[in-house]
Amino acid sequence: MASISFALVCLSIAIIESMAGILGNGIILATCSLSCIESKTWPPYDMIMISLTSSKITLQCWIILDLFFTIFCDPTYFEENIFGIIKTVYLVLNYASLWFGAWLSVFYCIKVASFTQSFFIWLKQRIARLVPWMLLTSWLFSIIAAIPFAWHVYRVHNNFTAPSPTETNSTAMRTTRRDSLGVLILLSNAGICLPLILSVVSSILLIRSLWIHTRRMQNNASGFRDPSLEAHISAIKSVCSLLIFYVTYFIVFTLLLYIFFLRFSIEKSLCTAVMAACPTGHTLVLIWSNPKFRELPARILHHINFPIRTMSL
Repeated sequence: MASISFALVCLSIAIIESMAGILGNGIILATCSLSCIESKTWPPYDMIMISLTSSKITLQCWIILDLFFTIFCDPTYFEENIFGIIKTVYLVLNYASLWFGAWLSVFYCIKVASFTQSFFIWLKQRIARLVPWMLLTSWLFSIIAAIPFAWHVYRVHNNFTAPSPTETNSTAMRTTRRDSLGVLILLSNAGICLPLILSVVSSILLIRSLWIHTRRMQNNASGFRDPSLEAHISAIKSVCSLLIFYVTYFIVFTLLLYIFFLRFSIEKSLCTAVMAACPTGHTLVLIWSNPKFRELPARILHHINFPIRTMSL
């Protein structure tokens, strides 16, 4: 009974974390959308942020829906066709948000790093035209990675819930389930590892660029504040924070796939709470590291307080 109570607390925390993430992503989405409307252009950074935050908002709404089903619905819910739909949509949104986060790291690296290689200069000059194709390709990869995964989940689920007349059939089904589990882990890791590799490479390149730039500044012995140095530090904060949340998310996601947890077990509930915290944590870092995203809440609070003060006068 105590474990169930603890699990319900963790699931409730996961719901609160997802709601906070929806609010934070909504602030970023509104800021970038207003910027595009006012300028009547679609800058590549705003395109990536709009794609990232909209996918995160949808994903976190979907997580809340899944958590409500887990808490309030009968376990027979998992034996219905809705199981496959919930997990398929979740995986597509999950992979898409991870890809968009990786492209954000790549964008920071290309725009901020000061390498002089011809390929890097070519990317820097063409990044605005490449971003729409990067985003479309991300959706394509997400769908391709999720469809086989969802098909295997559905097949294993049907085999697992089907009645077995003999012990031999039951043993065969357990073997099939174990083999399919290996395929599931392989597919899920492939869907997560590729954007993870992009984030790792971007972080390493940014740190190397910062090191080169710092040495150049020391040799020049400049006493003025360097905007390029500040841009490097700000980009590294965002990229490294994404990488930390990425690795944490990757570990927890693999644990949930590899180990079969009971419905309200403490381990599964803790993993769910950590998974819900990772995208929300990255969103808060993005808001904290970019003054543009902090202006909108301040403007809203100013407009809310101003009528109240006027009425009180």
